[in-house]
Amino acid sequence: MTRILKNRWVTDLIIGLMLAIAALGLVFAPKTTAEAAREGLYICIDILIPSLFPFFVISTLTVELGLTRYIGKALEPAMRPLFRVGGSCAAAVVLGFVGGYPVGAKCAISLYEKGQCSKEEAERLLAFCNNSGPAFILGAAGVGILGSSRAGWVLYLTHTAASITVGLLFRFYKYKKTAQPAVREKAVGIVPFSEAFVKSVKSSFASVFYISSFVIFFTAAVRLLYTSGALPAAADAISWLLSPLGVTQEGAQNILTGLIELTSGLFTLQGGAASQLAGRMAMAAFILGWAGLSVHCQVLSFIGQSGLSSRTYIWGKVLHACISAVYAFLLTGLTGLELPFTETMAEQMEDMARLQFWDTLSVTVTTVIALGLLLLLITGARLWRRGRG
Repeated sequence: MTRILKNRWVTDLIIGLMLAIAALGLVFAPKTTAEAAREGLYICIDILIPSLFPFFVISTLTVELGLTRYIGKALEPAMRPLFRVGGSCAAAVVLGFVGGYPVGAKCAISLYEKGQCSKEEAERLLAFCNNSGPAFILGAAGVGILGSSRAGWVLYLTHTAASITVGLLFRFYKYKKTAQPAVREKAVGIVPFSEAFVKSVKSSFASVFYISSFVIFFTAAVRLLYTSGALPAAADAISWLLSPLGVTQEGAQNILTGLIELTSGLFTLQGGAASQLAGRMAMAAFILGWAGLSVHCQVLSFIGQSGLSSRTYIWGKVLHACISAVYAFLLTGLTGLELPFTETMAEQMEDMARLQFWDTLSVTVTTVIALGLLLLLITGARLWRRGRG
């Protein structure tokens, strides 16, 4: 099978058929796809751009100014023994946990391109530093979908623990005891703040534009797969094959949706019986850990320009999804988590999950101000040290 797929004409035929089917879907269901694309655009304008753009600017500016070197000196004793990466890589890890998809991956690639980490270190980072942000897990996944802030905390703890576990596993990736990773320090230079700020804003805008394009496309693709019956049919086949393991048609459909698009997959988990809580939590953790094809396309578009290998990133997300599901299933049972969920509460939680633009922007601005103050303090310390030198 693998040998057949390696033939160029076979892959071209498959891709051509897929494009033809998609074109037919657009022709025969224009209203459905237009509504889905509009929903994707709404997500980008009201949630995605206000929450991601400032973090992109902060992360890019931190790398451009070389501030990660100061962070690296402080965190080197922890980062090197745990993950076998330099201390400067801590910026990608922290921003990956705080900023959400795909801030961590973008920061890791920027560190490599600026010569502040080696190729092996950057590829190790890509395996575990690209994570969902706490606001999305606690707000949208926990409160908005499962109707419980406690469930959100369980998901966030398992998501974080799984990411760290993956990082510990990938510390052995391309590791040679006799050779220390060579960092291209000559590529790092002193950049004026004004130049770095303008460059950070420009590159961040381009990154958010790319991400929004993928979100709109995959939102429409998921809706088209639903209306055409392709997704339910695939779910039927998977549930039939995995019926001995207790996989239902609904569960298979939820997993398939989550594999394609993160947010759509999570929203399929709304409701459900209390007896299915552990399974729903495990499925939510799996979807959050995997992140969906939409996020992967966003990250791969950045990786393709850097020359880094995408293998560690893909395998890292596979491991993250599986380990998160196991952790969530076990922790749900150990904590005795229960979700009181009524129709009234469901409507309230759904309204909270669908934040309006200015509500989202106000939360983001508060976070950015705090990060900006920290950045100013670090910059001031840097200028003071330069003046003394």
